[in-house]
Amino acid sequence: MVGRSFSAYEREFRSLLEGEPEAVRLYARSLSSGDRSNLEWLVEHPFLIVRAAGSLGFDLVALRREFAFPIEVKASAEPVIRFSAASGRANDQLEAHRRAVARVGLAFLYAYRRIGLRGSEAWRVFVAGKVPETGILKYVCRRLPPISETPDGNGILRWEEGMPLSRFLYQTRFLTESTGRSRE
Repeated sequence: MVGRSFSAYEREFRSLLEGEPEAVRLYARSLSSGDRSNLEWLVEHPFLIVRAAGSLGFDLVALRREFAFPIEVKASAEPVIRFSAASGRANDQLEAHRRAVARVGLAFLYAYRRIGLRGSEAWRVFVAGKVPETGILKYVCRRLPPISETPDGNGILRWEEGMPLSRFLYQTRFLTESTGRSRE
């Protein structure tokens, strides 16, 4: 992470979901026109983002009328993040998050920013926790790749396995627009 602190990546992700025009423009400039339109949609239809960082707390919570996502943000130049590294604190956090969301029927997301990546979309999204069995959240989460686990049950984020942010936004856009039309 040369020249940028981790919090800068958290702010970048937050700015994208909040639909800040400059952040969206910068991130979308290297995307195809279809993927770019999924990001540009955020400018008119942003998420409300609440910073929720703290000891074993989520980094962000993304809110929309239709659903809410607690989000844990990770950034690395490496293609794999192993939760068992650093004395297993990330794995302890994963388990605490799973227990917290299970109590209220939510799933939570990991947003993984690949640092220094050129020519590809840098953000990938994963689901963690049990996918809800009902509601719009079920349809959003069931398409997301889950975080991987070792045979010992430790979490692993493999960047290549994640869903690109623009595709995730396309799916949430499609589902929220479909839901909105069916209510009218």
